[in-house]
Amino acid sequence: MAHKPGLGKGLNALIPSTPPPASDSPASEAGPLQVPIHKIVPNPRQPRHTIQQEGLQELATSIREHGIIQPLIVTHEPQTDQYILIAGERRLNAAKLAGLDNVPVVERRATEQERLEIALIENVQRADLTPLETAQAYHELNNEFHLSHEVIATRVGKSRVSITNTIRLLKLPETVRQALAEEKISEGHARALLGLASAQAQAATMETILKQGLSVRQTEQLVRKLNGIKPSPKPTQAAAPEITAIEERLRDRLGTKVNVRHGKKGGSVIIHYYSNEELETIVSQISGE
Repeated sequence: MAHKPGLGKGLNALIPSTPPPASDSPASEAGPLQVPIHKIVPNPRQPRHTIQQEGLQELATSIREHGIIQPLIVTHEPQTDQYILIAGERRLNAAKLAGLDNVPVVERRATEQERLEIALIENVQRADLTPLETAQAYHELNNEFHLSHEVIATRVGKSRVSITNTIRLLKLPETVRQALAEEKISEGHARALLGLASAQAQAATMETILKQGLSVRQTEQLVRKLNGIKPSPKPTQAAAPEITAIEERLRDRLGTKVNVRHGKKGGSVIIHYYSNEELETIVSQISGE
């Protein structure tokens, strides 16, 4: 059985720079096809639910002048003679605004899972998804298609901790998720709120964030205070740049806040976590299990 390449390598792996030989590939995969725009239907597995209108008119103007540089990715449904869009939703909408009758497409055979994966990767690479849209897409891959967090991380080029923490955003109460969707709070605020045990406490603390305009750091401090955790003593002097760089590397690797206390004869590393689930994930990440 042929090994399936990781999708996290990017969309370039899905669109060959030169057409493959006709004898090795179906005619539909030999290169871009020109397809009537009315035959293309939305991807039912598209993780993005909202489209930013900013720049869409500019893209339409560019398409009128230069055409569509990168073809859309579609899969063909012979029964209906329609093409299901997998990737390129903004280009399709801009092409409609530009008044195009036909658009270039690359046809791919794809399962429902692959449709979701490809659309997710395209949006992740372009930073087009909201945190909740990303979380929902990861959740579908995990829950409906039974992909582990480790496998999802490999597919989208993220760490497993990042996948786990993003999915956990779906556990927040509706009021907090709504505030996150409306960008009243940031993803950093939302992750900090996950450190509180109850939905009531999370919602109440969110109101405090909005009323007092708390930063993410201030929110983390408030959550620790509400959980009865005493604040760490303030360092007597600012950390050296190389120590700060180490903290940032560990933070990116583990997906959580890390403090390094460095002295003349050694020091300590403090790893912060806000739930038992996050602790287990961090331990697995360190131990390599």
